[in-house]
Amino acid sequence: QVQLVESGGGLVQPGGSLRLSCAASGNIFRLNVMGWYRQAPGKERELVAMILSGGSTNYADSVKGRFTISRDNTKNTVYLQMNSLKPEDTAVYYCTETTATARYWGQGTQVTVSS
Repeated sequence: QVQLVESGGGLVQPGGSLRLSCAASGNIFRLNVMGWYRQAPGKERELVAMILSGGSTNYADSVKGRFTISRDNTKNTVYLQMNSLKPEDTAVYYCTETTATARYWGQGTQVTVSS
């Protein structure tokens, strides 16, 4: 049974930082692509960042230079360090795990950037 459990969301002021974590189980974590998506109210879900099994990363243009995705294969966990947060970063953030045959989603964690 595949499970992705996100944590670390919350309310933060503009310019602040948050670190999201996603603990994965049920797959061979080290082989899979891990990612973070987000969905703001009234908007489509969008890719924020992804990290391949070898450690290569990709980011949405809107978060480049502010967000960092990383993974710890010993803990089956992927992280998203978010710095210099803006109100437009407000969204529900979802962790994903992509295998050769399927993409799995976490339940999401709310991030709200507001003063």
